[in-house]
Amino acid sequence: MIWLVVLLFVLIILRVPIAFGLGFVSIIGIMLTDPGLLINVPRKVFSGLDNFTLVAVPLFILAGEIMTKGGISKRLIDFSKTIVGPLPGGLAMVVVLASVFFSALTGTAIAAAAAIGGMMIPAMNREGYDVRFSASLVATAATIGPIIPPSIVLILFGVIASVSIGDLFIAGVIPGLLMGIGLMGYSYYVGKKNNYRSSDRRATFKEIVIGAKDAILALIMPVIIIGGIVSGIFTATESGVIAVVYALIIGMFVYREISIKDLWPIMLSTAKTTAAIVFLIGTASLFIWFLSYNQIPNQLIDMMGSISDDPILLLLIINIILLIAGTFIDTISAVSIFTPLFLPLILAAGIDPVHFGVVMAVNLTIGMVTPPLGVCLFVTSSIAKIKVPKMFNYLFPQIIILIIILLLITYIPKLVLFPVGFLE
Repeated sequence: MIWLVVLLFVLIILRVPIAFGLGFVSIIGIMLTDPGLLINVPRKVFSGLDNFTLVAVPLFILAGEIMTKGGISKRLIDFSKTIVGPLPGGLAMVVVLASVFFSALTGTAIAAAAAIGGMMIPAMNREGYDVRFSASLVATAATIGPIIPPSIVLILFGVIASVSIGDLFIAGVIPGLLMGIGLMGYSYYVGKKNNYRSSDRRATFKEIVIGAKDAILALIMPVIIIGGIVSGIFTATESGVIAVVYALIIGMFVYREISIKDLWPIMLSTAKTTAAIVFLIGTASLFIWFLSYNQIPNQLIDMMGSISDDPILLLLIINIILLIAGTFIDTISAVSIFTPLFLPLILAAGIDPVHFGVVMAVNLTIGMVTPPLGVCLFVTSSIAKIKVPKMFNYLFPQIIILIIILLLITYIPKLVLFPVGFLE
């Protein structure tokens, strides 16, 4: 039955939507093994969606939409300029710092690339930055979005792998910050090398405090979410409700960037995105059941032999597979496909599933800036009005930085698990 997994990847290469591919392969496999089991197909699809934790997905998507349109990005960028603007490569560092802040509000890379790129790429052009560098940096900085909580990717992994969403959220903080620090270091290097320096003077402590005051209402949201989960006041799912209510209050009554008439397109966009994800989760659940019924994970373990007993080698092979897959499969789909395939392997090797979940998330988000798919690249290239290949000279060093961070968190599990154990 391994050949059915191969068939799935053939369908993906042929551009068949992932959700349809998962459903098609599962149904074909069931017909070939035991046609009488076809009666279970609707039940398995529904049971995969009958999970209270999944309520968090549309809630965080909605909160992100409200935050994106609620004037948050401008305030975060202004605050970031106050902190690092005058340094060499200051505006580039603003992009990364603003992406870290914005990620903690929306949890999506595409939203960060669009919101921050729309404001910062023209500003960097006016300051004399190479547009190829600007566009590539906005794209890579946006990959921090699915790592720093809240994260749709980590929620999906947690549901499929039956892992605590709260633990995954906490575990994603340090890797996300490391990605930000790495990209800020590269921005400083490029700024120093090319003499990209803003003429603005260094902000005083008073100016930093004033800037923080304007952005504090946005910055406090992730603190509320993580603090509430850790303290046990509410669950990770309930935190989505808190995020939506908080975003509405800030966007409508404090910043006053959103009106009642703006809510319909926001809700419509949320519904479309959620529908696509939910359909994918349903067919992924059918696929997971099919794999388990035919003991395909056990067959993979047998095929890999002694490799499955060596955590170091196993993680290396999985990282390579995911890095390659991320170049042509979108992140949400890749989590749905590879989690049920790899989870039995990593459990057999004694690898913590929380650690693996964050490693998988970082791995697949790198694919968001890796050609040929690289959705964030297409977002920023359209804003910068340049072709994606023109970014490659600056893009590849940034990807190397992200891969180095991936290897660090892969082989130093404490970087991921320390906050989880510390806060328990």
